Amino acid sequence: MKILLATSELHPFSKTGGLADMVGALAKFLAKAGHTVGVVTPLYGAIKVDHSLLKPLEWRLDIPVGHRVIHGSVKTLTTAEGVTVYFVDQPDYFGNRDGIYFDAAGDYTDNPERFIFLSKAAVNLARFLPAAVRPEILHAHDWQTALVPLLVYHGRTREIWLKSPRTFFTIHNLAYQGRYEGPRYGSTNLPWDYFHTEGAEFHADFNMLKAGIAYTDVVTTVSPSYAEEIKGLEQGCGLDGLLRRRAGSLVGILNGVDYEEWSTTDNPYLPASYSAADLSGKDVCKAALQREMGLPIRPGTPLFGTVGRLADQKGHDIMLPALEAMLEDDIQFIMLGNGSKALEKSYRDLMLRHPGKAACLIGFSQALSHRIEAGCDFFLMPSKFEPCGLNQMYSLRYGTLPVVRATGGLNDSVVDITEDPGRANGIKFTGYTPEAMTKALCKAVALYKEPELLKHFRETAMAVDFSWERTCQDYVRLYRGKK
Repeated sequence: MKILLATSELHPFSKTGGLADMVGALAKFLAKAGHTVGVVTPLYGAIKVDHSLLKPLEWRLDIPVGHRVIHGSVKTLTTAEGVTVYFVDQPDYFGNRDGIYFDAAGDYTDNPERFIFLSKAAVNLARFLPAAVRPEILHAHDWQTALVPLLVYHGRTREIWLKSPRTFFTIHNLAYQGRYEGPRYGSTNLPWDYFHTEGAEFHADFNMLKAGIAYTDVVTTVSPSYAEEIKGLEQGCGLDGLLRRRAGSLVGILNGVDYEEWSTTDNPYLPASYSAADLSGKDVCKAALQREMGLPIRPGTPLFGTVGRLADQKGHDIMLPALEAMLEDDIQFIMLGNGSKALEKSYRDLMLRHPGKAACLIGFSQALSHRIEAGCDFFLMPSKFEPCGLNQMYSLRYGTLPVVRATGGLNDSVVDITEDPGRANGIKFTGYTPEAMTKALCKAVALYKEPELLKHFRETAMAVDFSWERTCQDYVRLYRGKK
């Protein structure tokens, strides 16, 4: 098949979160499976790529965005796996920015126009690329490219583009919708016929994510549980009615892990290799991590860790008080992340109150995230909601047992001993309260004191297969019209 993906970020070139990882891995493994794969993504100023490797495409973008015509160009790069990356080069929208979506002053005020331009550029390429690579499948991701399905639908129904590709739209996080004042819809240059309660309009606003859901051929999200949860009022973020109406075209596919990168052997980020058959290297990783983070090297003390965004979604409001109580006992805790300034301060204060027990680093480091995954005994993810989550999957492969709230992809990927003792690989709790999380942490400490049972959990965790080969096959079946 010929497949074109559209995304606002793409690992390893640009990244703020799991969107980049997922699209990068999906493209890679689709190509490895023999499909013709392209990805349309912006050429950001800070993009991590050797610009000398980029090849200009003989392609001029003259795209109307409201009353203006925005000019741009396309540069390409072919990855080792054979994926063609089409970098949309528009300096004013993408190149001359410090961040992808925001800077120190906040969200960029022209974000709607920036990502309308990106969506139109992706559709332009999909329509006019040479026949050998012209896509049969056009797969957009999250609100930033959610206009793609509507643009294709418009071309198809107005008989402008009769041989248009089938469209797929993946919701990575329903909470982020690209919602703006209603008049901003005018920047799409589409008829106002689509701006209504079943289309792009949402309480008089322009909702880009809603447009994608309404007009795509198939809606996907990143775990089966999340696909069910978002059809309900609690997690539907105001779009549950539309999602229920689209239920026949809504599919949840659990994200995969690129085990070529997330490996406990021959990993350049880790001080020692280890496996389920020989876990001695994990002890080396733990001691090295304790040393690196300024904690006493205590092999008999359970080490808890977390990595990720400091945002309300991630459950920090229940994790902080639970840790406050537990750090009075013989445990250690490591945090790597950034985001909310209030939460950053809370973790700094936690570290000051518990010297030698808590180490919190504000920021992000890919290398350190690997070492935390490998060196900790338990990984904490008490999310309020979690479309899929990747860190719990990384943790399982690293033999670091996840302590998670049973929601979304966390519920789909972690098995508690109460569900299946033979397959148990982590600890789950349901109530969204500090007390419920404290109880889960106590269970983890008790498990740590049972070496044989702990070993069984680790071996079971490391045997779980969330490979992208499996996930890729699920997408290919869906592309071919099979659920």
